[in-house]
Amino acid sequence: MRLKLVPDVTSFDFFGRWKLWLGISALMVVVGFASFAVQGLNFGIDFRGGTTIRTQSTQAIDVGAYRDAIAPLGLGDVTITEIFDPTFGPDENVAMIRIQAQDDAEAVSAETIAAVEAALLAATPDIEFVSVESVGPKVSGELIQTAVLAVSLAILSVLVYIWLRFEWQFALGAVAALIHDVVLTIGVFSELQIRFDLAIIAALLTIVGYSLNDTVVVFDRVRENLRKYKQMELKDLLNLSINETLSRTLMTSITTLLALIALYVLGGDVIRGFVFAMIWGIVVGTYSSIFVASTILLWLGVKRDWTKNTNNTGNQFGDIDA
Repeated sequence: MRLKLVPDVTSFDFFGRWKLWLGISALMVVVGFASFAVQGLNFGIDFRGGTTIRTQSTQAIDVGAYRDAIAPLGLGDVTITEIFDPTFGPDENVAMIRIQAQDDAEAVSAETIAAVEAALLAATPDIEFVSVESVGPKVSGELIQTAVLAVSLAILSVLVYIWLRFEWQFALGAVAALIHDVVLTIGVFSELQIRFDLAIIAALLTIVGYSLNDTVVVFDRVRENLRKYKQMELKDLLNLSINETLSRTLMTSITTLLALIALYVLGGDVIRGFVFAMIWGIVVGTYSSIFVASTILLWLGVKRDWTKNTNNTGNQFGDIDA
């Protein structure tokens, strides 16, 4: 028996309440911007600066014991991960401890590093400290600029790609959806004060790719139907196209979410922020491909006859039933 998330034929009216959906999106974007302006992001060590201590021990790594030993020092954001380093051999246990720079100093002080090492020695007597590396505020500032540039270039590349593959109206709809997804993801991290590091930038770029893929699937069907139904109202044609791709959209989103939820529950603290960003991005990306990108396309209108050049751009928002 084949699992069906939606019937083979659906006729949902996705634009009957377009004002409500756009209003919700606009409200969430405003809240995201307001949260970012008021309290900003909870930057991790990658962006705030800090120190990384690499340890080696003959005993198995106990992340909980390490964390309990360091916790009384009150150092704030401390990340402890067990890593595999082939240079140390299979019998050695290597861990990486990352400590954020304190608020009153540009870098972690030598006294703080010594206190951390003493606490770890008390918990694991045979522990060795292989290396200590610091990331200063200048490098962190450069990482922020590079991260912003990476996301901006990704969105700009999408604009050019969609413009060349379809029409400029499709490109603006797709980019509006991508900006919507990125802003909402940054906004939820600001609102909840979840640690924001380079892994979240990777998640943002992945969300951009996922959302674009979902939007292109819908736009491909729209382009096919524009050739097939030249007299159909644009609103009805968009509804038809979204309904025809709805099963694929939901199946892709739900199966991806199942894997991400498993990673969120079982993957541990190291990847939890990245996985949370991906879960949130899948939800808002699926939403935006239907209720943002397609609505922008309906507002701008599209060429109805793709066999010749024409200035007829179809319907505008004034044609939508409130």
